[in-house]
Amino acid sequence: MYLSWTWVFWPWAAAIAIGAYDLYSLSRHLKGEATLAEQLAIVTSTLTWLTLVPPAHFTGGGVCCGLREADRHLEVIVKSRPLSRSDRCSFDRFFSFGGRRAGSTRCICGAGSPVAAVRSWRLLCLLDFLCSVLPSFVSSPPVDPSRPRDGSGRRLYSLSWRSGQAPSVAFATRLLLRPMDQFSFLIKSEGSLLVHLQQDRTQASEVESHYDFDLFVIGAGSGGVRASRFSAQNGAKVGICELPFHPISSEVIGGVGGTCVIRGCVPKKILVYGASFGPELEDARNYGWDVNERIDFNWKKLLQKKTKEIHRLNGIYKRLLSGAGVKLFEGEGRVIGPNEVEVIQLDGTKISYSAKYILIATGSRAQRPPIPGQELGITSDEALSLEELPKHAVILGGGYIAVEFASIWRGMGAKVDLFYRKELPLRGFDNEMREVVAKNLEGRGVNLHPGTSLSELAKTEGGIKVRTDHGEEIVADVVLFATGRAPNSKRLNLEAVGVELDKAGAIKVNQYSQTNVPSIWAIGDVTNRMNLTPVALMEGTYFANTVFGGKPMTPDYSNIACAVFWYYRLFPLESLFHSLCGSKGCSIPPLSVVGLSEQEAVEKANGDILIFTSTFNPMKNTISGRQEKTMMKLIVDAETDKVLGASMCGPDAAEIMQGIAIALKCGATKAQFDSTVGIHPSAAEEFVTMRSVTRRVSGGKPRTNL
Repeated sequence: MYLSWTWVFWPWAAAIAIGAYDLYSLSRHLKGEATLAEQLAIVTSTLTWLTLVPPAHFTGGGVCCGLREADRHLEVIVKSRPLSRSDRCSFDRFFSFGGRRAGSTRCICGAGSPVAAVRSWRLLCLLDFLCSVLPSFVSSPPVDPSRPRDGSGRRLYSLSWRSGQAPSVAFATRLLLRPMDQFSFLIKSEGSLLVHLQQDRTQASEVESHYDFDLFVIGAGSGGVRASRFSAQNGAKVGICELPFHPISSEVIGGVGGTCVIRGCVPKKILVYGASFGPELEDARNYGWDVNERIDFNWKKLLQKKTKEIHRLNGIYKRLLSGAGVKLFEGEGRVIGPNEVEVIQLDGTKISYSAKYILIATGSRAQRPPIPGQELGITSDEALSLEELPKHAVILGGGYIAVEFASIWRGMGAKVDLFYRKELPLRGFDNEMREVVAKNLEGRGVNLHPGTSLSELAKTEGGIKVRTDHGEEIVADVVLFATGRAPNSKRLNLEAVGVELDKAGAIKVNQYSQTNVPSIWAIGDVTNRMNLTPVALMEGTYFANTVFGGKPMTPDYSNIACAVFWYYRLFPLESLFHSLCGSKGCSIPPLSVVGLSEQEAVEKANGDILIFTSTFNPMKNTISGRQEKTMMKLIVDAETDKVLGASMCGPDAAEIMQGIAIALKCGATKAQFDSTVGIHPSAAEEFVTMRSVTRRVSGGKPRTNL
């Protein structure tokens, strides 16, 4: 009797003790606090579990049973809130087993029975442990750094419902236990109900049998890459195509990264940085530095560095796509049906792919005015890759691209003539700031020609002869067209499949970026809404959340900050410290704005508008002797005290304005600005110390001295 009782008791007692220690160890592992001994206990018990418990038959209650079993286990281990019924109906999200842990996410495993659910759950814990402590055990692409993490290291994640017939589990890693990384079965009973509810709640990823992809993106610029990566992270199978790489774009040339990375913001900012060191060297002398030796500027070296950086970023974007599991195709993409695209490869081969959704993110391209001789001019693409600096440049356009290149080339020693149709450059910016910019440009030697356009270009022995619509003639080395950009939609075959375009060729979309063809969507410059890189990124994120994340989102285009960057070098190439335009240099501070301009505020506000301005000499200039002033401006609703807009023309304007943009996005009032303690000494503190109203604007007419 004693022996029989002992033989029964002690095995059960040992099993209970081991199980309790196992649960304790696992709970500490989930919190990232497990010791090595506890981690080994997890591995041992998990391997034992996998060995002793055979896979269950994939029948019965299905996923809901597995969820209930997982709920029961996690309530014991982590004591967190179980999944609600509504949570279970949105299987495309990232779940914990049975509940959410604060500050982290857990994956969920679909299985056909409670036993299979527990088995796969324990397997995931083992694989999670191996990923965190034995990275050499896995061979996988880099895990996206934006994905949530917790103390256990790399996070496995679930790609739910990989087919319309069965759920499955996929990992961020490719492990030795490859046969175990998917569980498929016929959905029955509660599982079927779960699928139907999930389909009603969200457009989650489900590659139907007759589609090659959940999503196919045409255009791998900023918006296209963001949309494809985030869609893939939400469980979609994504393909993307892009034209071959080259710094100068055409209808058949592009490159992963798009305009901003290859021939826009990034290379232009590199040139701005290159031009900025001249003023810094001049300022250094007044701060005690002896700079007596001749300093030469090598334009070609700067271009080489710029090109190298572009290639590096191009590679980073490709790796981001690969790491997210997005399939990249090089070639020209076009739409040949509501759910079908065609990729023309470099050798001319045409391959078609089907997709449940198609996203157009082809951006825009610099355009030339329809005037005789327009082929003699260049666009911003070529301007960023000129082998030689021009001695005399003519620029047509009054936007930020025209103003930036005028300042860069003038700072490098060139003579610059700037032609534009309006009375002031930078249409759309605050008029008061536009006046400041125009005065600065003229004061630094740029020849402004307001209200003037070009009518003809002709090649001569001395260069390019430019004729204006006023009858003037100028001979220049380079003529730059900065007359706007056109959407890249001509070769997409969109009209043939019924997608509506506007007169300029921009794709018409609704507030969710969806075209009139339900399966075709569009984001970025090709829609001509607000052509800025951060806006394309926002639209790409919102698209992924709307279509694959179960969270419909509409972009908010209010309070988006932007900036115009320029910097003059202080001296021409052949002479050190010989100022082009006066004894104290040629730098023009950048302009940055957010929110409404004064003119826009007057049009949109119901009551009076209060204008606060401040003009001062930056502290750095007091020693350097530089005469450039900084100007700041706040637009405030007199009735609500809400700050409607802000502008700044001065050093570090863009860096300062980013913080102001957050305040405006949160609906900050002037009183809240006033109650904020400034950082002293700094230029930024002026935004929180402007107390006196410069003027009150009512009914569209300003009243000064108030």
